Amino acid sequence: MTDQIPPTPTPASAPPPAKPAEKRRTSRHAHHPVIVAGSAFFTLLLIAIVLGGGALWYGKSRYYAPGPLAEDKAVVVPNDYGVMDIADLLVKQGVIDDKWVFVGAAVGTRASGKLKAGEYAFARGASIQQALGTLVSGKVIEYTVTIPEGLTSDQIVERLTEVAELAGAIRQVPREGSLMPDTYKITRGTTREDLLRRMMRTQDATLKEVWAKRDPDLPLKTPEELVILASIVEKETGVAEERPQVAAVFLNRLNKKMRLQSDPTIIYGLVRGKGRLERPLTRTDISTPTPFNTYTIPALPPGPIGNPGRASLEATAKPAKTKNVYFVADGSGGHAFAETLEQHNRNVARWRQIERDRKIDPAAQPAGTSGTTGATAID
Repeated sequence: MTDQIPPTPTPASAPPPAKPAEKRRTSRHAHHPVIVAGSAFFTLLLIAIVLGGGALWYGKSRYYAPGPLAEDKAVVVPNDYGVMDIADLLVKQGVIDDKWVFVGAAVGTRASGKLKAGEYAFARGASIQQALGTLVSGKVIEYTVTIPEGLTSDQIVERLTEVAELAGAIRQVPREGSLMPDTYKITRGTTREDLLRRMMRTQDATLKEVWAKRDPDLPLKTPEELVILASIVEKETGVAEERPQVAAVFLNRLNKKMRLQSDPTIIYGLVRGKGRLERPLTRTDISTPTPFNTYTIPALPPGPIGNPGRASLEATAKPAKTKNVYFVADGSGGHAFAETLEQHNRNVARWRQIERDRKIDPAAQPAGTSGTTGATAID
């Protein structure tokens, strides 16, 4: 009989042996390239949103914030400048202090293609928004150029040459009487030739209008003759309400086949529009023939002696209804008019007495503006 070894008894209180822990299985989808890429994308997107929001907040605050200009300033934007060039220019001129906010705003608002060249006025403390709006508006600084009535074309060219805001040279002096004296608005960089062309167009349009409304019985055959006589009227009086009366005197003289005998025509024949005669007229001047001397020629001169304004053109086209053929200065800045030589001689004598009483030195008076139209003193 084989001896059997009895089993070792297990204490009743001993716990059963623990089962080994099961290893947690990771999802096979966790490392899928699409998931990894998507996770990275959303992470970057979140970062971008945060950074973009911060940048947007910063840009917006800078966009509306007052700029660095301590006082109003004019800045010229050249024709060939793009948005980056303009931003650099504004920073250099102290208008703005953040180039990239300006560029970003211009691009973001689709204004980059609307920025216009020219000279602009930027207000003190202007924000980037205001600076950008100014450039988009195209409201450039305007200047005025005033050309007085009666100047010759040479004198007008000389004046335009002295206007610093204008550009370019004048190649040829325009024809006498072809320019309309007036006040013209220009922008910096406007060429002198362009302004002269504007003056010519204005004169053409004005002359056409005035000629169409002229009195039908004028002894003037063409618009050019109207300009010629109006240029004489312009030189003879600076008193606006006298122009129709002065025009009437000359038109009456033309109708009567009398010489016009106007001192300014003598002066123009001597200096040919190049300036003033810096001395009184002499008897020799009066009797010396020139193409323009209306003491020696029996009709209108061959061309204008200056550029008359609209008022003189209108006065010549619609003169006063008088029979006067003489006038002389009356001592008040105007003239005394007369129908007969006897009346006129009395008026001349009165003026000579005023000269003596005032102790006026005839040599001190500008030639051609003394008020004694030689015309009448000789007849």
